[in-house]
Amino acid sequence: MHRPPATFQVDGTAIRARRKELGLTRDHCATQAGISGPYLSQLENGARRDMRPPTYQRLRAALAVPADDERLLAPRLEPPREESDARHSGAQQEEAR
Repeated sequence: MHRPPATFQVDGTAIRARRKELGLTRDHCATQAGISGPYLSQLENGARRDMRPPTYQRLRAALAVPADDERLLAPRLEPPREESDARHSGAQQEEAR
């Protein structure tokens, strides 16, 4: 069974842009999403970034963003690459000789 993440990291700039694109005031959008105006303001300003799945779904619905559209989510960071030890193992082998 697929479980949603505990929280979604959102992009406040994208939320604000979409809200303005639709011509919604902050308070009207917040009411439609079932959240407070100050909470939406904190999301848009980047003071808060984490949203629980039900709240994120309501905000997405208020902003008419389809479920498979990730434009409101913060960009994912690439996981750090693991460097190959091959470069270092040769030096260690020479030192061991």
